[in-house]
Amino acid sequence: MGKWIVILNGSPRRNGNTSALVKAFSEGAESAGHTVTEFFLDGMEIHGCRGCFGGHSSRECPCVQRDDMDKIYPAVRECDVIVLASPLYYWNMSGQIRTAVDRLFALEEGDGNLLRGHDRSCALLMAAEGNNFDDVLLYYDHLAEHLRWKNLGHVLAGGNGDIGDISGKPELQQARQLGASI
Repeated sequence: MGKWIVILNGSPRRNGNTSALVKAFSEGAESAGHTVTEFFLDGMEIHGCRGCFGGHSSRECPCVQRDDMDKIYPAVRECDVIVLASPLYYWNMSGQIRTAVDRLFALEEGDGNLLRGHDRSCALLMAAEGNNFDDVLLYYDHLAEHLRWKNLGHVLAGGNGDIGDISGKPELQQARQLGASI
């Protein structure tokens, strides 16, 4: 039976190098019989977390803020795998994805923790001009451990500054294989 995979794509470029990794991953996952739902975060209205602790995980819309996170919460609540996809910005994920991840905290508040565990897995896809992913991997590993998500791995594609630089590189096949391996 196929799994439901949710991809949070934090790239500001719909046709950029990170999106190419997402496409390859999705092709692999779908070829293995999985369902993939991608949220292109840059095209969504998502506000920063207010730190109000007013969320209630069991509500249909768990956060007190009404924005496009209301489209993401139900998918994350029910999915089997969450894929974080982002370019590398200042040794971390983009602001688009960090904002969405911060807002997922509403699923941990109130009436029960619907984010942590639940036999959920995760993966990381990243493209960058440089090659130093150490800091973002530390953050990602801590996040996966805190949320009790099984870490399925990552594809880190350095040396990709301009749109299309990733074309023909082995990281695309690695992303496709990672998607197919789930």
